[in-house]
Amino acid sequence: MTADPQSLAPQCWQETQDGIILAVKAQPGARRTAVGAVIEAAASPGWPPGRLKVAVSAPPEDGRANEAIAAALAKHFGLKPASVTLETGGTSRDKKFRLAGDAGSLLARLS
Repeated sequence: MTADPQSLAPQCWQETQDGIILAVKAQPGARRTAVGAVIEAAASPGWPPGRLKVAVSAPPEDGRANEAIAAALAKHFGLKPASVTLETGGTSRDKKFRLAGDAGSLLARLS
């Protein structure tokens, strides 16, 4: 019996009162927009051990990539765009997004 590879992925989220905080590894300027797999990340204080990889075709200029990532996350998790907000990492590839909603259903869509 083999383990599900997704169950071996490092945790990339933190539960909050109104949803989750999701750690993201951004890939701006990609050929297409895609929400990928959870990847391991270097240990950092205040950050989970994993990041959800999100590729967007938007360039990393004037916040366009951040807006595109928020839109991709909203679509992937079935949320309204206003339910996804950037918490930290405006100019970094490592970002944290707040997703408002039921944590259980959000986490079910993550796996």
